Amino acid sequence: MNSDSRQKIIPPDILLNGYRKGLFPMSESRDDDTVSWFTARKRGILPLNSFKVSSNVQRIIRRNTYTCRINSCFRTVVEACANRNSTWISELIINSYEVLHLAGYAQSVEVFDRDEKLAGGLYGVSLGTAFFGESMFKNSPEADKVALWHCHKILKMNGFTLWDTQFYTDHLAQFGCVEISPDEYEKLLENALAGQADFVPV
Repeated sequence: MNSDSRQKIIPPDILLNGYRKGLFPMSESRDDDTVSWFTARKRGILPLNSFKVSSNVQRIIRRNTYTCRINSCFRTVVEACANRNSTWISELIINSYEVLHLAGYAQSVEVFDRDEKLAGGLYGVSLGTAFFGESMFKNSPEADKVALWHCHKILKMNGFTLWDTQFYTDHLAQFGCVEISPDEYEKLLENALAGQADFVPV
């Protein structure tokens, strides 16, 4: 990527103000140089006290099949999340969230295999005691689920109160994702924004 393609970004204050209002940006495609702002009619969240993974994932974790880190290769994770046939993660979004990451508000969880190859990961935005999950990917079996497990551990141990998934999906339901009303979400978000938590290793 040349330097010119990195110049256009959504300013961090615009992104953060959107999250404070329960909004999130998406592009039409990887090549789209604009974003639209969305909210969910019913919001998906992962309650921190009822998060779960399958016995197979638990077994992988116990065997130390993968090593988990945070914020060691943020842009690589976002680019990997965008590397699919249809994506809302454009170069504009990649560049914008990289700047947000450098400002301390966007985080990544990385999962490496025993050969130190990136096997999976996720990224999102932390604000107050809220974590807004954006996307995840895997290059190896169950690596995305291990990333979710590690993310949960970080959020739980550091005092986060809201894990926002934006939408409810059947895939996320296996981890305990539920749908809540806009009013309920607004209250959870308001409380989360009033607190402070740090997305740091545990």
